[in-house]
Amino acid sequence: MIWTGLVILVIILLMIDLLLLHKKGKPITHKKVAIETLLWVMIAGAFSFVIYWIYNNQLIDNRNQLLPSEAVIKYITGYLIELSLSVDNLFVIAMIFSSFKIPIKYQHKVLFWGILGAIFFRALMIWAGVILIHKLSWITYVFGAFLLFTAFKMLVKEEDQTKPSKFKNFLYKHLKVSNTLNGENFWVIENGVKMVTPLMVALIMIELTDLLFAVDSIPAILAVTTDPFLVFSSNIFAVLGLRSMYFFLANMLEKFHYLKYSVFAILVFVSLKLITLHFYKFPEWFSLTFIAVCLLLGILVSLSAKLKNK
Repeated sequence: MIWTGLVILVIILLMIDLLLLHKKGKPITHKKVAIETLLWVMIAGAFSFVIYWIYNNQLIDNRNQLLPSEAVIKYITGYLIELSLSVDNLFVIAMIFSSFKIPIKYQHKVLFWGILGAIFFRALMIWAGVILIHKLSWITYVFGAFLLFTAFKMLVKEEDQTKPSKFKNFLYKHLKVSNTLNGENFWVIENGVKMVTPLMVALIMIELTDLLFAVDSIPAILAVTTDPFLVFSSNIFAVLGLRSMYFFLANMLEKFHYLKYSVFAILVFVSLKLITLHFYKFPEWFSLTFIAVCLLLGILVSLSAKLKNK
């Protein structure tokens, strides 16, 4: 019942976003997306009260015997982790749209359908991850080592512009792609042949890159909790807000240069949580505080450096 309610809520929110907030031809302004970003954050925050109510009234299978307050802290921590790990994803999305010269007025449609795909695939990955952790206790070491490797790889690698172009070349080789954008349509018929438009190719690439980023974010959230409802809800509410956040930060991403060090610190911390899970459990208040402070420091240092360079 609770799961059904969550799915219905997500569908309603997506419909409101598509039919009311982003009608056809409605311009996307910086003020508008700033308000929408704040709105999505407020919705995610408000859902923490729903989490408390659900666990306080024992309306869901609480196999980890979490107190309502513990469930709320784990939900918020998972939400912040997903947002922090999605920063790089925003860079890649911006690069994909730029490579296809997709006008901003068509970008929301691509991101909307991309979110639907992300919800489906992440649900599968969360389900598989929870099963693995419960069936194979040693898998936490694998997840922890993988996140540690990812953290150091992210820190030392140079900006790699080749991955999106490799995806792009692969798709152009195996799909019939039109050279015409054809508005916001994903398909076009040319000379009697049905072809995909560059908008569809951009959508496929965004889905593929989201899957790659989910490989990092899902194990990271599983380090916080293996409760499937908390993992799914925190992940999905973070993903829902990424569309507006993308438009809000699209022209500001370079200002937050030092945020990558915050993400590095968070990944290292989460990997240590996974590796030491069977020996020591970090207090939930410490995990939440550490992640929040890392994000805040990354933003403040980035803005401070930007002001000094002016």
